[in-house]
Amino acid sequence: MTVAFVFILGLFIGSFLNVVILRLRRQESFIKGSSKCLFCQHRLYPKDLIPLFSYLFLKGRCRYCQKRFSHQYPLVEFFTGFSFVLIFQKIVPSADWNLISSLQVLHLLDWWVIVSFLVIIFVYDFKYYLILDRVVWPIIILSFLVNLFLGFSIFNLVFAAVIGGGFFFLQFIVSKGRWIGGGDIRLGLLMGVILGWPHVLTALFISYVLGSAVGVSLLWSKRKDWGDKIPFGTFLTIGTFMTMLWGPALVKWYLSLFY
Repeated sequence: MTVAFVFILGLFIGSFLNVVILRLRRQESFIKGSSKCLFCQHRLYPKDLIPLFSYLFLKGRCRYCQKRFSHQYPLVEFFTGFSFVLIFQKIVPSADWNLISSLQVLHLLDWWVIVSFLVIIFVYDFKYYLILDRVVWPIIILSFLVNLFLGFSIFNLVFAAVIGGGFFFLQFIVSKGRWIGGGDIRLGLLMGVILGWPHVLTALFISYVLGSAVGVSLLWSKRKDWGDKIPFGTFLTIGTFMTMLWGPALVKWYLSLFY
């Protein structure tokens, strides 16, 4: 019952994240105003906005003009719900609200907020090749403050942020901005304050392995050329999320391949 509640909560948060992503691009308020079909501009009512289920029931189409909606909407909703469950099960292994401590509640809420921001960053970078300051900086500050409260030392977080951000800053300087953008530098800072030292290294490693694998496959399939851009922020968010959940286990597994 608890897991189902967490999943449904994640679905609704995912639906809200879709609104945020759309309105960030349009520079509109994501708090005011009702949802509308992007094609016919008809107002969408609560029965049209039930996360995941409305999309499935309407077969991915607008109820009023029958135009197809983007697959982004159900995918973001489902992933957010699924990730909320994974985070809940990691932080509260017993899945019993009666046994959860106040620090666990803070940790849980913090990670739910973090993964919500990571989803926004992933989708926005994937679609528009941009990592927005007004998305990254608030979660950098929030993660830093919450992790201090949860027991991280200032030195650990600052050092991890310097390593994460500095790694991309050096690449930016060497390549004169050809390899990466300023958004990747700030995302490196975010990885540091979320994960701390030394887990930021794990996330960077995972991100580069994934990015290299996808990049090679795109070149091999001729879907990309050598000079084409790849939204690397998407791989950084995946690496961060994977490290949050399975960092030590992934390191242990990787080392076991050689020892």
